[in-house]
Parts: sequence; structure tokens; C-alpha cells
Amino acid sequence: MNILACTDGSPYSESVYDHASWASNRLGDASVHLLHMLNPHHEDPVKTNYSGSMGVGARTTLLNELVDLEAARAKVALKRGQAILEDAKLRLEGAGVTKVVADQWHGKLSEEITKYERDADLVVIGKRGNNADYEKGHLGSNLERVVRSCLHPVLVASRRFGKMESFALAFDGGISAKKAIKYASQNPLLSGMKCYLLHVGTSNAKTDTALSDAEDTLRKAGYTVIIDQRDGEPEAVIGDVVAQDHIDLLVMGAYGHSSIRQLIVGSTTSAMIRTVKIPVLLFR
Repeated sequence: MNILACTDGSPYSESVYDHASWASNRLGDASVHLLHMLNPHHEDPVKTNYSGSMGVGARTTLLNELVDLEAARAKVALKRGQAILEDAKLRLEGAGVTKVVADQWHGKLSEEITKYERDADLVVIGKRGNNADYEKGHLGSNLERVVRSCLHPVLVASRRFGKMESFALAFDGGISAKKAIKYASQNPLLSGMKCYLLHVGTSNAKTDTALSDAEDTLRKAGYTVIIDQRDGEPEAVIGDVVAQDHIDLLVMGAYGHSSIRQLIVGSTTSAMIRTVKIPVLLFR
């Protein structure tokens, strides 16, 4: 088993390492692949016209200085990334992870994730990265693209790691939710945790049958299952259940049960990741 843990040194990074360590232990000492992408967010000064009406000599001098400045920035970014990975490796090894590999590559995580995710059984990423607007609660720019691209489950780390004794599985009968049921029943990551099987929406024969089948699958896998069916808006209801029942982990599909596939993560999913203060395990 292999876990891909993505880090950029943001305030969520230590939590990413802690969630990856927890997952490694639950998955039978799974290896952890640390990934840091060098993705400068400043505009390349060499391509920017700062010279105005300068003479040729002054313009050449300025451009040479900008090239040197860019080289210095790149060197600093490289060293910073190396330091981030060193700290991450020490934290993981200190938590008992015996197999840790650290890599640093150039590029955007959202564009390169499929290269590294194909060999992983689980991807761990922070809810927000260094460029997110924390005050406004914006999700990290990479997060939705990563979830959309990954074929394997994605564990979105909360700001701080906490106990993991219960999880709520938001079930709507869709393909993503059924994948979550299958994963929970066949994979040791969630075994032994109390399961709240939550369905939000109008009850009918089809959803009742799907919910009953999901409950039966989980009980056969050894879970203590609590069924919770409620009416209302999914965002509000799921948030209330998480808070009222002191849920430790939210499990849900990245996309809702809809005939139209969105190009971004489903609206309910985005709302849940943004508002709940616990980690979220996503299936697409």
C-alpha cells in the first residue's frame, strides 16, 4: 500500500503529515510518498517590460539584474522545498512510518498529480495551500483540480489532526457514494470506527433499498452502523450532524447523484470541505 502526501509548507502541512501517518498505520504500515511541487507564483520578471523609455545600455543592465534576481528566487524556492521535505520526513518517521520517500519536482500539482497518483492507494492533501484566502475560507486552488483528476480516494486534511473514532458517510445512492461503501467494507482504513450512514432527502422505494443494501454491506464488514435519514438541504443537514454527533471524519462522494457531470467538485462537496472542521474522505 502506498500513500501520496502533497505538501507546500502551508499551515495545513503538519496536519497532512499526521493524517498520512494515521492512514499508514491503519493500512498496515503503508509507505508514504511525500511530494512537493516547485511552482513559482510570481510573474517571470524577464518577460515583463520594466525598461520603459530607457536607453539600450540601461535596459540591458536592468534585464541582466532581473535574470540574476529570478535565479536567486529559484534557488531560494528549491532550498525551501528541500527543507519542507526534510521536516516532513522527520515528522512521519517520528510517528512510526518506516517507509518514506520524498520528491521535489517542477510544475503545478493540479497538472502533474496523475503522474504520481497512479501508484498510490490514497492521496492526502490539505484543505488549503499557501495561496488560499484563509480569511474568506476559500479552498486551495489545487484541491478541486486534484480531486477531479485522482482515480483513488482523496483524504482532505483538516487544520489539525484529531482522534478518529467515528465517521459519517453521506449516502445518496450515486456511484461515488457506492464506491465509498465498497471501500469501507473492503479496506482497513476505517475499520473499527462507528459509522453514521446519513441520507439527506426525500425517502422513496429506490433510495430505501439502496440505503438498506449499504447498511447490510457495512454491518457484514463488522461496522456498528447508525442510520440517519433527514429532510433538508444537504449542506446544512450534514454540517449539523457532524457538529451534533461529534463526528471525526466525513466520507462522501466528490460528485452528487446527477446525470450531469460537473467540471468542478459537486457543490455540496465543496461546501462541506469549506465549512466542516474535520477531515473529508472523497471518492469520485
